[in-house]
Amino acid sequence: MEIVILAVVIAVVLVGAVSGLVIGGRRKKQLPPAERPSAAPTITTPPAEPRVGDEAETPRDESRRTIEEVDLPTAEAPEAPPAEAEPAPAAPEVEVPEPTEGRLVRLRARLARSQNALGKGLLTLLSREHLDEDTWEEIEDTLLTADVGVAPTQELVERLRERVRVLGTRTPQELRTLLREELLKLIATDAPRAVKTDNGLETPAVVMVVGVNGTGKTTTTGKLARVLVADGKSVVLGAADTFRAAAADQLQTWGERVGARTVRGPEGGDPASIAFDAVKEGIAEHADVVLIDTAGRLHTKAGLMDELGKVKRVVEKQAPLDEVLLVLDATTGQNGLVQARVFAEVVNITGIVLTKLDGTAKGGIVVAVQRELGVPVKLIGLGEGPDDLAPFDPEAFVDALIGD
Repeated sequence: MEIVILAVVIAVVLVGAVSGLVIGGRRKKQLPPAERPSAAPTITTPPAEPRVGDEAETPRDESRRTIEEVDLPTAEAPEAPPAEAEPAPAAPEVEVPEPTEGRLVRLRARLARSQNALGKGLLTLLSREHLDEDTWEEIEDTLLTADVGVAPTQELVERLRERVRVLGTRTPQELRTLLREELLKLIATDAPRAVKTDNGLETPAVVMVVGVNGTGKTTTTGKLARVLVADGKSVVLGAADTFRAAAADQLQTWGERVGARTVRGPEGGDPASIAFDAVKEGIAEHADVVLIDTAGRLHTKAGLMDELGKVKRVVEKQAPLDEVLLVLDATTGQNGLVQARVFAEVVNITGIVLTKLDGTAKGGIVVAVQRELGVPVKLIGLGEGPDDLAPFDPEAFVDALIGD
């Protein structure tokens, strides 16, 4: 009996062992090699960035952080560099103009070259021992060449003939005195020669300067401002020449030199409006004189001359017009008289300013223009300097022409 039980137990053990082997074999066949668990992957640090030149070296292992671990700086607006304060433009230095009394002293030297054509030429002819018809014709030619004009020349020659005949023997000093007296008769006029700068009213004196392009009109206006400031007057300038490029800048520069304010407008603006504003500002500032520089008019253009008349009418709505000065180039001779006639028809000219009179043989234009317009020459331009504008003095002018 014990043997049977032992045999059964051994049989059961054997069956169980065989069954385990079979099941294990099947499990090994179901697992493919790809699904076997692999070892953990090895992470390789990327090589360091290559270096160049002196920094080149063998790359080393460096620790790297992910983008999440890196603290990025917040974006801030770049600070603008502190703005440097622009230096304020330096105020122009105010000049002290030369007194008008001393300017006529230079008249002789300025007109020295004119003596050869007019003064000295006449004295040389009159000093001849025999004054025949040919000599008197030469005297007439000398006067005409100097732009004295036909009628004044004939008048002067007739008077000289008569006085030389009565005088008889003529010494150089007698001839000089004779010629001086006769020239003064031609040039002298009863009209006042001073520029009117005091009208006795509460409004400032208003002076309008007119003339053809190229006569030195704007420059003359600036120089006149210097003359008035030198005489103790306060001046406001009106830059009503809006057609010529940089005319307003030029006038403003003249004004700044002597501390005179300039009223101006846009280039190509309405000249009448600017002239109106200048007078208005002059009244508000209690200025003594308002000088208005007008555009250079071509006397052959009717439309432009009509506009000049408009400027005059608009100005007179603010204050009376005390002076209208016509600027003439002394070197233009008789052509200047044509210009003067047309301007006189548009505006009531009260005085003449002769420019470029220094060293010219055309001194006789003083006589012709006064005879033509019936108005006096009030100012003469003696040169290019800022103080080379002087009141006209007939005696000093004649003395400069005939010399000592």
